[in-house]
Amino acid sequence: MPRPLLLRLLLLLSLLGLGACLGGSVAGVAGAAEPTTLAASHLAKMDVDKEDWKAKTHDWWAAHLTPLQVQVCRDAGTERPFTGAHNAHKGPGTFLCSSCGLALFDAQTKFDSGTGWPSFFDALPGAIKSVSDTSLGMTRVEVRCSRCDAHLGHVFDDGPKPTGLRYCINSVCLLTAGPPPPK
Repeated sequence: MPRPLLLRLLLLLSLLGLGACLGGSVAGVAGAAEPTTLAASHLAKMDVDKEDWKAKTHDWWAAHLTPLQVQVCRDAGTERPFTGAHNAHKGPGTFLCSSCGLALFDAQTKFDSGTGWPSFFDALPGAIKSVSDTSLGMTRVEVRCSRCDAHLGHVFDDGPKPTGLRYCINSVCLLTAGPPPPK
């Protein structure tokens, strides 16, 4: 299938809640309450390298993350396409896990895939772990934060060179260390 047609089909399916990047359920639209920077998040006053992130309970996450972050990062949901603050964000820096602050992606690896979610062609070494995902009647590769096990999205083999990968990541799962992305 030609790539433009495939992208249009994926967009249509994603709007129906069945797209290639979708996890368990489609979450609501990200709003002004969603933190986009490290300084605006629950991590701002924590020493993120000294926390035992895998020991945190669902109740702890629910008390520290926004409801949308809990639904997507902790319950493997998916935010609606084209709604996340980081989808169109262009600028230097590093994208961090919104749950634990681990550096995940260099902004230089971000590209516009047309899917409605931030896409990257490479992850930082050791930042991501892959898990087989057989939900929605298909087999995909789910990607999770290697430090806190947050659901981030999925990785596909239709990305640009040099890796040929497309990490399709929910915007709500990401923070930047710099200024907030433009609205």
